Amino acid sequence: MSDALSRDDVAKVARLARLTLSEAELDLFTEQLGQVLEHARDMNSLDLSGVVATAHPFGLTNVVREDVVTPSLDREAVLAEAPDARDHRFAVPSILGEAP
Repeated sequence: MSDALSRDDVAKVARLARLTLSEAELDLFTEQLGQVLEHARDMNSLDLSGVVATAHPFGLTNVVREDVVTPSLDREAVLAEAPDARDHRFAVPSILGEAP
């Protein structure tokens, strides 16, 4: 178990988050959170002075396909299936008292 994180600390955080933890869960989460904090402490000790900050570990470029116009459904056929259509669009009930 980590010296920096006590079982009482985990119980307090659980209580603040309104989580009910069993005794076994308290032991398990204390151990797991202690390991996470220990790893963060290890990472903090690294010399990163020559490392450039990045938003992503890999040099990504635009990974989406090109936007190409392709034939789609026939508008009139689709609107013919709608319960209500006006001015070549789907008609829907008005909301918040707004007029169509």
